Amino acid sequence: MERKILFPQVDGLLHGGDYNPEQWLDRPDILEEDVRMMKKAGINSATLGVFSWAAYEPSEGEYHFEWLTDCIERLYQNGIYTILATPSGARPAWLDQKYPEAMRVDSYGVRYHHGVRENHCMSSPVFREKVQNIITRLHGAAGDHPGIIQWHISNEFGGECYCPLCVKRFRSYLKEKFDGDIEKLNHAWWTPFWSHQYSDFEQIEPPYQNGEYSIMGLKLEWRRFTTWNMTDYMNFEIDILRKLTPGRPVTTNFMQLYNGLDYRVMAQSLDMISWDSYPAFHNDYESLADTMAHNAFDHAVMRSMKKDRPFMLMESAPGLVNWHRFNKLKRPGIHRLFSLHALGCGSDTVQYFQWRKSRGSYEQFHGAVVDHLGTDDTRVFREVEKLGEELKKLKAISGSLVKAKAALILDWDVMWAVEDMRGLSDETKRYAETCEEIYRAFVRLGVDVDVISQTDPFDDYRVIAAPMLYLLKEGVAERMSDFVERGGELLATYLTGYVDADTLCYLNGFPGDGLNDLFGIVSEEIDTLYPTDRNGVSFSDDGTEGEVRDYAERLRVKDARVLGVYTRDFYAGEPAVTVRQKGRGHAWYLGCRMDMAHTKELLAGMLDNAGVERKDLPPDVEFHVRACDGHRYEFYFNMGTETAAVHGVTGQDLLTEKTVEGTLVLESMGAAVIATEREE
Repeated sequence: MERKILFPQVDGLLHGGDYNPEQWLDRPDILEEDVRMMKKAGINSATLGVFSWAAYEPSEGEYHFEWLTDCIERLYQNGIYTILATPSGARPAWLDQKYPEAMRVDSYGVRYHHGVRENHCMSSPVFREKVQNIITRLHGAAGDHPGIIQWHISNEFGGECYCPLCVKRFRSYLKEKFDGDIEKLNHAWWTPFWSHQYSDFEQIEPPYQNGEYSIMGLKLEWRRFTTWNMTDYMNFEIDILRKLTPGRPVTTNFMQLYNGLDYRVMAQSLDMISWDSYPAFHNDYESLADTMAHNAFDHAVMRSMKKDRPFMLMESAPGLVNWHRFNKLKRPGIHRLFSLHALGCGSDTVQYFQWRKSRGSYEQFHGAVVDHLGTDDTRVFREVEKLGEELKKLKAISGSLVKAKAALILDWDVMWAVEDMRGLSDETKRYAETCEEIYRAFVRLGVDVDVISQTDPFDDYRVIAAPMLYLLKEGVAERMSDFVERGGELLATYLTGYVDADTLCYLNGFPGDGLNDLFGIVSEEIDTLYPTDRNGVSFSDDGTEGEVRDYAERLRVKDARVLGVYTRDFYAGEPAVTVRQKGRGHAWYLGCRMDMAHTKELLAGMLDNAGVERKDLPPDVEFHVRACDGHRYEFYFNMGTETAAVHGVTGQDLLTEKTVEGTLVLESMGAAVIATEREE
């Protein structure tokens, strides 16, 4: 794999975060002290201007950029580069007062008031006009400065708008999608049910809370439209910048597995993926290992959107946050573990929100590198400083990549369709959580996993898991069959292939579109279990019994081999887990929600069949690999409370600069980065 350096100007990994000098313009002493402390902490980048529109343009047509250009130059002279944001994430009050159409309308049809952030109407021509103006002015004042290495588009895009402008765009979007044929839409949405046929596209409204929310196709298409509309707006900003500064990379910061937008659609327009990570550390419902594994899954979702380059950890909290249900301090050592873990999962940056705590307003108690105390001797500052020193030791990993041989299919359309379907249980569907649990089972086997869409290429993988793939897009079933035919190992589960891309049920048996032939089974019924209900799966090969919760399908076996049968209820003795060979590969079907220990054993068998190397890891130890240009970097993290020993490790630990020969010993919350010469 070829090394992919994100920022050639920076010698090594990026270390920085959001900086808001406009809040301290009356304190030049603080601005000078910021630079001194940044250098001490090993900070080499700062993100400026994320919410600075009112500072740039306090009233319409009045501009002030001197403070910004002074700050960019001051940072640059001290070896600190700037990521410059467009300020559209929060509008100044004068704009909303004069142009109320810039404010969104909610799902009851009520116009928002001015306030908060990220609540602009994506369709508003006047808002776009004002954004174009401020971006053009911003570029004119500072855009050509050599210290600027990236554009940051707005901030944490989210939400939806039901205003007349967006409704009009939605109708145009539908008209184009369905070729202007209203009967084509009526068939796709099955509107004869409840006499909901449309005779004209002008009759269609979004799924208002006090209107039409009973048509599944309408709800899904509105979600797709919202992504399309938001992406169109984002591309509007990007196009301005690419004309003004061709060649300078652009990104925007995503938010975990955000339900409101299909990030894979938006990712196509970005030069690199960045996201904001704020795990709920030290909670009372899971272990540290579980919290970190959850974050590893989120990293994998982001990394997999652009597999040919590292991603960016754009925001994280060096201490606490202010918006969790319980805002607990990060315990000593957690910041280091979390940051190195992000690198192991494929990031080339560690960045924070925020550099210095605000004195007032909504995030005044959100964690920062510099506390209200304002000194460099706090616990948090010292941990950031120590990390800055260690990041310099990891310069060699810059531009290296995670090359996974296994993939997990998670699809936003499926997530939305499962959420909206009227069936099963609203409390236990847990589509995204189920995908994550299977990802974590792979990680416990020491295997990196990409998280991909059902329409992404399958060619790079030997093993693919596709949990709860309720909605099947055109051509996917055929591609899955080809994948197995040429030697791939494919796992599907209950609730696979029930509906097409318009949410119409397949006829002639689930999983539909020919997948019942690939897996050699037909799902006749699916049973929803109460939280207190249990069933089991008996495996004939080893006599063990897996536990079943929530969902169990009754399967008719056509020509598959039965691996496990149900042990309880009226379908005791019927098949629950099957496998069918096709060509050089195997199609595995898990007809129930089974405990992760036994699911992990299925995955282990698939990996072994495919020749994918597994790693024997102690409990609570996580393992990831990055590689490039013949070099391999193995990351080990001990999330447990006891010292752990990992065997079969050879190479140099870049953090300690010591050679490891055979056994790696990790203290509790310890980490190691082992460099070897073996890329594959």
